Amino acid sequence: MFGFGPKRSRISRSVARRAPETFACKIRSLTKDRDLMARLGLTLGALILLTIVLQSWKAPFPFREGDIPSHGIAAKRSFDRIDPVETRRARERAEQQVPLTFRNDPSVLEPLPQELKSALGEIAQAMQISELSPATQRDFGLVPLEAVNEPRLQLAQQRFGAEDPEDRFRKLQAAVLGPDMSMAQERIVEMVDDFTKFISPLRQLGVIDINDIRRQRITPGEGRGPGIDADRYLLITPESDHHAEGQRVLVSQVRLEQQLNEAGALGKAWLSYPSLKPEIRPALSHWLMVHVQPTLRYDQLATKAAIAAARSSVPDIPEAYIAGDLLVRPGERIDSEKLQLLVDEYVAAEQEISWTSRSLRMLIVFLMVLVLAGLNGFYIVANEPRLFREFNHIAVFLAVIVLTAFFARLLSFDPLRAEMIPILATVLLLSIAYNRVLAAITAFSLCLIFTLSTSGRFDQFIVLLSTCSLAIIPLDRVASRTTLVKVSFVSAITYFVINLGIVVIQSQSLSEVLANSSLLAVSAKGALLCLIAGYLVAGTLPLIESTFGVVTDMSLLELSDPSHPLLQELVRLAPGTYNHSVAVASIAETAAERIGGNDLLVRVGAYFHDIGKMLKPNYFVENLQAGAESPHNSLNPAMSTLIIIGHVKDGIELAEQYKLPQAIINFIEQHHGTTLVEYFYREATKIVECQPDHRTDAEESSFRYPGPKPQTKEAGVLMIVDACESACRTLTEPTPKRIESLVKSIIMRRLTDGQFDECELKMNELHTIEESVIKSLIGIYHGRIRYPDAKEPKEPRDSDAPRLERPSSAGQPGRSEEAKTA
Repeated sequence: MFGFGPKRSRISRSVARRAPETFACKIRSLTKDRDLMARLGLTLGALILLTIVLQSWKAPFPFREGDIPSHGIAAKRSFDRIDPVETRRARERAEQQVPLTFRNDPSVLEPLPQELKSALGEIAQAMQISELSPATQRDFGLVPLEAVNEPRLQLAQQRFGAEDPEDRFRKLQAAVLGPDMSMAQERIVEMVDDFTKFISPLRQLGVIDINDIRRQRITPGEGRGPGIDADRYLLITPESDHHAEGQRVLVSQVRLEQQLNEAGALGKAWLSYPSLKPEIRPALSHWLMVHVQPTLRYDQLATKAAIAAARSSVPDIPEAYIAGDLLVRPGERIDSEKLQLLVDEYVAAEQEISWTSRSLRMLIVFLMVLVLAGLNGFYIVANEPRLFREFNHIAVFLAVIVLTAFFARLLSFDPLRAEMIPILATVLLLSIAYNRVLAAITAFSLCLIFTLSTSGRFDQFIVLLSTCSLAIIPLDRVASRTTLVKVSFVSAITYFVINLGIVVIQSQSLSEVLANSSLLAVSAKGALLCLIAGYLVAGTLPLIESTFGVVTDMSLLELSDPSHPLLQELVRLAPGTYNHSVAVASIAETAAERIGGNDLLVRVGAYFHDIGKMLKPNYFVENLQAGAESPHNSLNPAMSTLIIIGHVKDGIELAEQYKLPQAIINFIEQHHGTTLVEYFYREATKIVECQPDHRTDAEESSFRYPGPKPQTKEAGVLMIVDACESACRTLTEPTPKRIESLVKSIIMRRLTDGQFDECELKMNELHTIEESVIKSLIGIYHGRIRYPDAKEPKEPRDSDAPRLERPSSAGQPGRSEEAKTA
């Protein structure tokens, strides 16, 4: 009865749902990212290297020279060591037994017989002392003692010149002449022959010079006195044959004055030669003391070789300690000997540890380092994407950390104890290059892993971390090197106070701490090391900037000087662009300050962001003279677009030529992002509509800047201000309402175009920038009071009826081509 029409088929519609991404899928997607895997591999390698640099297979050694353990230190295990004191004494005794080697040259004595013959002949011919030559009088002691001033003559005179000179002369003359003067020559020959035989012991043993002995001083550390004792043995070897076996003699046996004594070799030989009568022996002895030159020469090389052999032949003397023996008494200061004792115990304990235990220790240390790396990595990924994304930056950062740990450990032990220099310098460096938060996190990690790997002492960790933390606080902006000097002084005072304060807390006695000169010296040394670290960083700021790709406020202030060659060229070649850049710098600096950015960096970047326009200034309207025709009128839109876009590339090349920092080059490269040159794009679209065969001539991609998009907040601020300032110049009546509408429109279009996707600007910050730019532009283009012309006379004059005048349109000569479409 009822017609319902054809039956409708019910088609089920399935809703396509994407399966949730599993953890394994996420891992697979991450492993396909080669850049990420390269950075993670580099980080893992750096952590392994850091574990090795810290020598994590060794236990920390907590003792340092100058420490005063209040409860003493007892041996934790039995161990044997070499007793350095007894071993040193035994080797000193062995050294004392080594004879000093001298080389004997008896040829020095050969002229003596002939010289004595000449002197005796002169005496035989003289009738009185005055007829003798002064040299002969001196040689035989025939002058008064007070007339002698040479040390050698004084010694001879004291030993053998006691008798009256006249008596000595008569005795010498009587011995030479005898009862028969005709026999004088024969007597002289006989006396000379006997004398030649008499001095033969000197040829065999030699004669040593006491001055030479005094010159061969023995260092106190070798256990010998300032000179050679009389009972010290000498080894006499011939000068002509160094390999001949020498003879051992006492020093007294080769000293001439002692050889002439009655107990000496020469003193005993007088009786064997009757011609050398007793009455002339003092005179002949005096003559020998004057004429005999030393025949022995000290052989330093042979002596040192013998001493070294003797010392090395003495074995080490062992010393045994059992567990519980008191190594350092309570309240006793650890000196160098006590420190060596503790080191020996430490070494003995390390030798007992198996490689299995060492491997386990290394694994635990690596896991601790991995946890600290995760802490640092979390902050870096969340807050320092520039550091995480750039392979070179992360490589430099990791290299600095590893090198700091290496040098800090290397310098931490006695006697240097200068670990403060690399740690504090690195912390200051990171604070300058990045920010204080990253520097503080790194300081915590460095101080912790360093302390655990070297001493394991909590007090040292507190001192290091406190010093680094207080050094970071004032480093918000480094406007001059004076800032770093002040920071180094703050860190020095902090180190000194904290180091003493911890000891006061432990000992609970301020007077004892102030009376401890060694503790005060260590604290003062640490404070000095802090000063050195600060001055080191201040002196290497240019290297820091180039290595980390950062620019400090000092460099920025130098670049902001209007006398900079590049800015001078910009003023000369493109004055309109220069005025635009100055206006943008002022507005952008205020906006960056409002959002907490680097306002000085934005200002300097704005000064240089359009320097590429100076190569083709007439192609940019702000540089055209009033009434001049734009060169773009004779070009097609595509060619005009290439010229407009080309100022970015030209600016980068100029910046590199003038060696501007990379941070400034980034502003030149990013201040247009990948925005569209809308004016010429629309012109090209109009032409294509009339010529359908040339639709490819109006592709949007051909009319966009190459980018990249802004990577930092500061670059985003400059993009907004550059577009807004240029666009405001096109307004015929820049009222506050129009300026506000224009700024909001530009920011919204940049936002929807995705220009802020790669920087850190947030919506609330964009709103803050918008308010700041609007306020600044309204201040620049505010209305002015214009007084009406008087009816008479014809010349204008002031009037009391003011009215508002809008500013003259700066849009005609001042606006740029890309600003027309903003």
